[in-house]
Amino acid sequence: MEKEPHQLAEEGKRAFAAARYDEAARLFADAARGFTLGRDGLHAAEMNNNRSVALLKNNQPQESLDAALGTDKVFEAASDAMRQGMALGNQAAALDALGRADEALALYERSANLFDAAGEKEMRVIVLKSIAAIKLKQGKINEAGFEMLGALGATPKPTFFQRILKFFLRLKK
Repeated sequence: MEKEPHQLAEEGKRAFAAARYDEAARLFADAARGFTLGRDGLHAAEMNNNRSVALLKNNQPQESLDAALGTDKVFEAASDAMRQGMALGNQAAALDALGRADEALALYERSANLFDAAGEKEMRVIVLKSIAAIKLKQGKINEAGFEMLGALGATPKPTFFQRILKFFLRLKK
């Protein structure tokens, strides 16, 4: 008996949680096909994004990028800034893993803006930290510091260590 896309998605999530990324990617791909056949583009795009994350975790950055490409447009058409930001963040992470830092930065910036517009502080903080990490790798220390300051400023409930780090980063200005 053929499984429903929702069942495949749940199995994919369980496989992902158990760090069986190859299996998770396959299940998410099957779920995406099922949702596409059922004309449910939003769920299909979400499954492709999940597949993208599983592939990246499985050290397959090009396949990860391929899986996520175009999904941001589906969410944009649905006026879903949150999932559009996630899609762009997935694409950026794959580009970063491929060594395409400048392209990754551009998508991370768009992702951060979408999370800001959606009021999604935690995801925005994660993206800002990713931007800072790339800039640090590029040797752009000052820019990385400003990004980290932005990330710390956006953190809803900073820890004691984060408050201290924020203080020291402000002194650097």
